[in-house]
Amino acid sequence: MSSGSMSSSRNGNANSKWSAEENKLFEQILACYGEGTPDRWHKVSRAMGGIKTAEEVRRQYEILVEDYELIKSGRVPFPKYNTQGAWN
Repeated sequence: MSSGSMSSSRNGNANSKWSAEENKLFEQILACYGEGTPDRWHKVSRAMGGIKTAEEVRRQYEILVEDYELIKSGRVPFPKYNTQGAWN
């Protein structure tokens, strides 16, 4: 999942929309709490200032993993960015 995009959970819950800033914060905080961390999602939620629930954080992680697996498997192409002549 790109930090620069607006994303939402697959269930369509309006409360689970994530801004680019929230995604970036989530990814930074997630790096501090590994898989074996007790109460991982509650800790990530608290570290984000409580702007997302533990359940929203857990679901965002699942979406991130799903996106990563799709990209890794080659089923989702890398984006092509229009960069004013950088690689033209």
